[in-house]
Amino acid sequence: MSAVRAARFGAAAAIPGELVLVLCLAAGVRPPGWVTGGVEGLVLGVLLLEGWVLGSLRRRTGSWREAVRAVVPEPVRRLLLHELRACASLGRWVARRPHGVRPGDLAAAYTGPQTAMMYGLLFVSVIETVGLALLIPWPAVHRVVLVLDVYGVLLVLALHAACVTRPHVVRPDGTLRIRYGALFDLTVPPDAVASARVDRRYPEGRLVTLTEDGVLDLIVGSQTTVTLELNRPLDFRRPLGARARARTVRFHADDPRALVTALRKAAA
Repeated sequence: MSAVRAARFGAAAAIPGELVLVLCLAAGVRPPGWVTGGVEGLVLGVLLLEGWVLGSLRRRTGSWREAVRAVVPEPVRRLLLHELRACASLGRWVARRPHGVRPGDLAAAYTGPQTAMMYGLLFVSVIETVGLALLIPWPAVHRVVLVLDVYGVLLVLALHAACVTRPHVVRPDGTLRIRYGALFDLTVPPDAVASARVDRRYPEGRLVTLTEDGVLDLIVGSQTTVTLELNRPLDFRRPLGARARARTVRFHADDPRALVTALRKAAA
């Protein structure tokens, strides 16, 4: 396990350095040769160590997936996966192809309370980009900041696109899929639903909030509109991978009555 810890430490040290170098090169900044050589040498050494550790774990476990899980921390894997899915959602958004919605399913949007905020954040990001372009007098710094600002604008759009293209889904058999973009996904089987009702609340907390008595709030725009009582606890995963259990789920839908009616119709 010492080799695994060394691989994790090396990745934690090399990845930020490589990221900074890539941003500088993308912005047109040419660092000194010894800096580029040092970073690339460190990355090469880490890659060799990672390959050796992965190969050893692959022979031991018989699975590449298990080997990657042993070397790369779960929060890092999930953050990278969230970001890739969000960026892929941009294409789905343009093509108007929702994810995970089949013929006969009810797709329930939930982006209403946050749409204005997301576009406001996008507007502020663009203004910041233009303002910094006028205020920063150093070309090298300006290029780096420009790359970061453009990436931030892209990330805001990708997050909103992920929410638009990944709505809640009610299947004809009563299965409910509760989602928030690429960050949260909980499937509730029909036999686990005790009751569903329209219930507008304004809870405080983060996107995913769990109380001590097992009430899960999936908050969008500081509100939830549907309360789902369960007849048995359900396990779910937080955005960074931590596991938890909920007995009641409260979430937002732009048209909560249509969603609740679909659930009751399937149950009947």
